[in-house]
Amino acid sequence: AIAFDTHTLIKRLIAAGMPEPQAEVLAEEQTRLIETQLATKTDLEAMKNDLTIRMGAMMVALGGFLAAIKFFGH
Repeated sequence: AIAFDTHTLIKRLIAAGMPEPQAEVLAEEQTRLIETQLATKTDLEAMKNDLTIRMGAMMVALGGFLAAIKFFGH
């Protein structure tokens, strides 16, 4: 989870002249977007591991394909 200080954001928006209800809605939406759209370091590490496994599997499959062509080829 990513820590996001909505209280500070709301205070800054109000200080800049935004009405409090609007500032609260904006902070809630910002929090929702951060929680649902940003990847964490853990997310990226899992993706990296998945891609490494897939790349290895493709290399093994390609090696088998090339060996089959050499063995069964003309």
